[in-house]
Amino acid sequence: MSDALTLPAETRERAGKGASRALRREGRVPAVIYGGKEEPTTIHVEAKLLQRLLDTGHMMNSIVMIELGKDTIRTLPKDVALHPVTDRPIHADFLRLAKDAKVEVLVPVVFANEEASPGLKKGGVLNVVRHELDLICDADKIPSEIEIDVTGKDVGDSIHISEVTLPAGAESAITDRDFTIATVVAPSALKRAEGAAAAEGDAEVEEEGGEE
Repeated sequence: MSDALTLPAETRERAGKGASRALRREGRVPAVIYGGKEEPTTIHVEAKLLQRLLDTGHMMNSIVMIELGKDTIRTLPKDVALHPVTDRPIHADFLRLAKDAKVEVLVPVVFANEEASPGLKKGGVLNVVRHELDLICDADKIPSEIEIDVTGKDVGDSIHISEVTLPAGAESAITDRDFTIATVVAPSALKRAEGAAAAEGDAEVEEEGGEE
């Protein structure tokens, strides 16, 4: 499970574009905490701390404990807007979580036992169709990643969501189809070699037919 992250915050007294620009000039990022059957809470956080969480690479599928005065609010990041030129965070949205909440998150996939895949051993390539899985999870059991075993996979084989064992408390948010996550494909060089071999075979058949 992804570890919970912490983020100190202060209440935002004023709203509007002018107030948000002033906060950014001071190295702060305006943000909102919403959900949980409560009114939205407008806050601001230190830009450097928010950037540090983003740089972990797993902030968006981790619980973030927002420390607001004497209170600690359990949240899930839902959106971080970035500046189009500098890529620095300029606004953030956090979803307030109840203790027994279920949340929809994107969880990265990783592949294991590639050395046990006949297709990869003979030079095939793992073509990843989905680098993340859209999952519905218990808020306190969000996996940091989903490991997929490619043992025995040969060229032409595909890996579908139905083959993946998800951790307890997690299920696929997409339920109307057995979608493909990755396939083992032949590299272009291997395809050319196979094509040349097939052409040589056809030529030999034609020569044998001509001799008759």
